[in-house]
Amino acid sequence: MVFDIVMIVLGAVLLLTGFIGCVVPVLPGPVLSYTALILVSIPAGFTLFKPATLIILAAAAVLSQILDNIFPVLSSKKAGAGKAGIWGSIIGMIIGMIFFPPLGVIIGAFTGALAGEAIFNRENQNPLKAALAVFTGTILGIIVKLTVSGIIAAVFIRGAGNLL
Repeated sequence: MVFDIVMIVLGAVLLLTGFIGCVVPVLPGPVLSYTALILVSIPAGFTLFKPATLIILAAAAVLSQILDNIFPVLSSKKAGAGKAGIWGSIIGMIIGMIFFPPLGVIIGAFTGALAGEAIFNRENQNPLKAALAVFTGTILGIIVKLTVSGIIAAVFIRGAGNLL
């Protein structure tokens, strides 16, 4: 019983870290959230969830991480943005998160993309359009990761409740 509780607590910490990772670019949020499911499955000998559930959620976690990297690139290419806009968005998001939480992530992503485009991509005639595209792709990636992590959290809570 103590082992079960320890695994649930560790899983809950990973789950919360996963939600933070959905916004912080350097942490693989949904993958960390998924790891919480594995931890809570160990005490039950991996009988707590159907194998299909674990496989589908693992695929969703990995796919959401991949899409998080693809969305800003696709949207920026469509709007004519360059790498400077994407990097500006990431740097702006980190700075915004540190100095102006919680809305700093959103404001920082947009401001960083605009600054990156305006300063380093001078051939772009419409840096605002490019910045909006990068921003949209970044936010879409965050929404997808939060959705996957939310689903994983619901499954985790149900499983933890059954474990106790």
